[in-house]
Amino acid sequence: MLLDGGTGRELMRLGAPFRQPEWSALALMEGPEYVTRVHQRYIDAGADVITTNSYAVVPFHIGSARFDAEGFALAALSGRLARAAAHASIRPVLVAGSLPPVCGSYRPDLFDVSVAGPVLRELVRALKPYVDLWLTETVSSAAEMVLMSEVVAGSARPWWVSYTLSDDPAHTSVPQLRSAEAVGPAVVHAARLGASAVLFNCCQPEAIGAAVAVARRALDAASVPGGVPRVRVGAYANAFPPQAATAAANDGISPLRPDLGPVEYLAWVRRWLADGAEIVGGCCGVGPEHIALMRASIT
Repeated sequence: MLLDGGTGRELMRLGAPFRQPEWSALALMEGPEYVTRVHQRYIDAGADVITTNSYAVVPFHIGSARFDAEGFALAALSGRLARAAAHASIRPVLVAGSLPPVCGSYRPDLFDVSVAGPVLRELVRALKPYVDLWLTETVSSAAEMVLMSEVVAGSARPWWVSYTLSDDPAHTSVPQLRSAEAVGPAVVHAARLGASAVLFNCCQPEAIGAAVAVARRALDAASVPGGVPRVRVGAYANAFPPQAATAAANDGISPLRPDLGPVEYLAWVRRWLADGAEIVGGCCGVGPEHIALMRASIT
């Protein structure tokens, strides 16, 4: 199954309204037609799944007052735009409802369940009429994953968890979440709470390289009679340089690695598939050109 790529960087490329701190949410406010164009570009590239542009519809990006006043409407708009693009496609396309970190991406130390819970529940309420599945993205810790399992419970939609990994080169061969928790127990924990897929996103492809194999082995070991159901594994890396432990995603415009063009990125995708991934795509800085080459090469 082929996911889409990053939304924020693609909005920038198209000339959409874009600034910090609103990031990709600004296009929903001032130029929703650009969001539709991004969805269409990924569908044209061959994506089987497009993701709602709801990642930045949180107080961290748009402010608490604006979220209270407009958050539901903006999230619902992101769902309607994605659903309309999928409906217009000549082939089946699923819509994934993006549920992001609320207290800052990459920062498990800032996670506060009392702050994140109400925001995520509002996003679920707004997006539910439009999505085929939930994609809880850039999850930095098991505690954050547990909260996300609770907010989607009872929604009658499949739930996918996507963890983000440490970019420290020392953890490349023994991958861990940004919280320093081990990958194997984290993916099994998610499976036991009902995740139908566990993915890795918004981190270096080098870190994901080892994590896919670790996750597949851990999940297979847990899929014994009386254990967890079989869970799919997936991956969609970003094209950023390694991020420091104190960084927060999208508190600035990160440069892109020159060695992660479509051809180079495809080499990583092939490795993930060989290690057991069944769902692949791209995160920040991975665009329609990457997805189109993946579609042409792995179908």
